[in-house]
Formats: sequence, structure tokens, C-alpha cells
Amino acid sequence: MNSRRRLLLVSLATLAGVCLTLALGRWQLQRAAYKKNLAEQVQARAALAPLPQDALLALEAESLPPQAQRRTLLRGVWLPELTVALDNRQMLDKQGFFIMTPLRLDASDAVVLVQRGWLPRNFLQRDVLLPFDTPSGSVEVAGTIALAPARLYAFDAADTGRIRQNLDIASYRSETGLALRDFILVQQGPTAEGLLRTWSAPNLGVERHYGYAFQWFSLAALIAGLYLWFQWLRPRRRAKDQLPDDRT
Repeated sequence: MNSRRRLLLVSLATLAGVCLTLALGRWQLQRAAYKKNLAEQVQARAALAPLPQDALLALEAESLPPQAQRRTLLRGVWLPELTVALDNRQMLDKQGFFIMTPLRLDASDAVVLVQRGWLPRNFLQRDVLLPFDTPSGSVEVAGTIALAPARLYAFDAADTGRIRQNLDIASYRSETGLALRDFILVQQGPTAEGLLRTWSAPNLGVERHYGYAFQWFSLAALIAGLYLWFQWLRPRRRAKDQLPDDRT
């Protein structure tokens, strides 16, 4: 292969590499902008007035996503016998459980699954929950709307029983026969009933996309720099060093 053909192939490969890495960097910036916009929408929803219970129940399933993270106030009766504890959940860097209890709403057959709070792990008996309270009678529960409980990786048979890894609303509806709605309520407020409610804000990973974009743009600059050095600057320096010295 002659030098011109080799230079052409190297140039084309370099151009393709630079174009690809620049495109990937731009894609990461677009993902960051998209998620930043989502975060701003979440903040805007959280600042809205609480959505009334009747208006929330009147929403169809396809109308629920725009209401995620919006505040609401539900009134109903707890169904403590159907409480589920989601294992391996963290709060304040400690392992424990998210306590999920169905709430049968007043003047309605509807039931909403409520993420009531976090309970520390019982390190003496892993399969036994520490005590917490569940008020009887009609209660008012203030919280934010969420589409589903956060999921973790689970082995087979890890999603059954009182203590489980994950909880799927549709599956739990079939399991219990409850008229569960297609959303959950994340209860807000101070520590009460033995449950902590210091929820962390949703992390959409905007900074991670900026980091990936920087890596891709750096790689594009590296490819271009290596091409410039090995194909142009270094050969010219070698040729210059090999020229005869006219002073001799």
C-alpha cells in the first residue's frame, strides 16, 4: 500500500471517528437537556396547589403521568392487614423498608396504595419488622402522586409475602382483589407512627450525561490531535531533521 492510499484511509477513519464521537457527545447533551426539562417540570408540579381527591380519581390512566410529583390530600381508612414492606430501601444512608399500606378512600370503592414511610431494618431478626403504628378510623393523608413504587432487581419468589423486594400494582390488585388505582401516594410529613419520611428528590442523572458528553468530546479531540501529530507534524519534523546542514 503506497503512502498516499494509506494517508487517505487513515484520514477517512479519523474523520469517521471524530464525527461519531461528536455525534455521541451532542446526543448526551440532548439527553441532559431533556432530563433537565423533566426536572423543571417536576419542580413546577410540586409548586402547584394540591390536586383535589375527586379530581384525582376522575383522571384516566393516560392522564396520570402529567400529575406525577403533584401534591394531593386523600381521606380514607387504612387496610393494615394488607401492608407490604419493600426490602433493601435506603434512607439517610441506612438500610430498611418502605412501608406500603392500601388506603380505602371515603365515599368511594377506590383504593390507593400509599408509601407511608421508611422503617429501619431489624438486625436481630431480618424477617421480622420493627413495630410501627397504623391509625384506625378515617384519616387524612397528604402526599405526592407517583406512578409506581421504585423497582429493584429481585430473584424469583422475592416479590411475594409481607416482606418483598418489589410491588407491582397490577399484580397486587389481582393478589388482593382490591380496586387499586394505577398510581401510588408517597406520604409526606414529619416522622410519625414510627416511620421516617425524609424522601430524597428524584435524581434524573443530568450531571452524568454532562460527564459522558465531556468524555466523548475529549475523545474526539484526542483522535484529531493524534491524527494531526502522526500524519502531519511528526513527518514534517522528521523531514526537516533529515535535511543537509548548509553551514558545513
